[in-house]
Amino acid sequence: MDDAGIAAAVDDWFTRNQERVIGWRRHIHAHPELSNEEVATTEFLAETLEGFGLHPVRFPGTGLYVDLGPVEGDRLAFRADIDALRVSEQTGLSFASGNPGVSHSCGHDVHTTVALGLACALSTLDLQHPVRVIFQPAEEVMGGGALDVVRWGALEGVSAIYAVHAEPHIKVGQIGVRTGAITSASDVIRIEVQGPGGHTSRPQLTADVVYAMGALITQLPGLLSRRVDPRTGTVLVFGHAEAGDAANAIPKHGLLEGTIRTADITTWRENEDLLTDLIDLVVAPTGCTYHLDYIRGVPPVLNDDAATALAVQAARAVDPQCVVSAPQSSGGEDFSWYLEHVPGAMMRLGAWSGEGEHQDLHQGDLNVDERAIGVGVRLFGSIVEEYFRPGEE
Repeated sequence: MDDAGIAAAVDDWFTRNQERVIGWRRHIHAHPELSNEEVATTEFLAETLEGFGLHPVRFPGTGLYVDLGPVEGDRLAFRADIDALRVSEQTGLSFASGNPGVSHSCGHDVHTTVALGLACALSTLDLQHPVRVIFQPAEEVMGGGALDVVRWGALEGVSAIYAVHAEPHIKVGQIGVRTGAITSASDVIRIEVQGPGGHTSRPQLTADVVYAMGALITQLPGLLSRRVDPRTGTVLVFGHAEAGDAANAIPKHGLLEGTIRTADITTWRENEDLLTDLIDLVVAPTGCTYHLDYIRGVPPVLNDDAATALAVQAARAVDPQCVVSAPQSSGGEDFSWYLEHVPGAMMRLGAWSGEGEHQDLHQGDLNVDERAIGVGVRLFGSIVEEYFRPGEE
């Protein structure tokens, strides 16, 4: 069909199939599955796509992708994440999670439904350009399932990729956009501090592990802030400290755990070496030793300038007033791994109903306004039209 009519056709398809699409979301929401365990979710997606005459390609584990349009040419891709969280749902919805202790408290059910709606809508059209829709497993695990998806070849032939993330701090109907870093790199650190142990009445005869831990807790974040450009948004926060069993005994070992986040890709790549140098400086005067376990997570999502501009143009074609500025988040998102290979952008999909207090992601009471699904499907349809519009690059 004429590329200029794709957005209108997707809009029309969703209007006619809205009830069915919302039903898909409620089914996925009621049957959440943890990372790399999305077996039933993958099966549901495959059956739904096959029902529209499509031929999804399953990944070796869970998840899949589906191609639409011709085989040859620069392929535009869209990504949805299909896993859920180990969080108990507290919404009281009639379609609440039936899997105790597991829920879609990050909005992945919405992301998945938006992508599924797009694929099924496009299946009814005679596309002149290739499109791929990726349903990725395991976004919520450290490192992210995107690495596996890339390794499995899902980006082969892809020239650009887009995604949305539900945002309960933005009103439904609005699309949050940001050029450059829209999320942060998120790494985990574990510092094991060791000493010979001793009695609290004779601290001068030993190396005080608890004192060394206290120095690290209080000094390390400040030292880091003096060695890294504050404009990078780099922050170190400890969330777990553990040492000793008795009030009058200096323990032999202790453990600190925390996260280090940054919006700057260069800083992310240098943080481990810098942190090691700073820990050396803090621990050395105490006489203790330490071992640093630096667990690298994901880089920041760096939205490409041109890809973001195209998304803005596509969003305004749907609703001239819908585009808002998205704040840079300190959270991590493995969509960043795709952007290491091809240009693209992630947008914030408004999910707040406009009534009551704002909720938050990763909380059991998150209740996404389902009108956001139609906004997402129409946005993706408009991106397809804008991306393949003659003269666009």
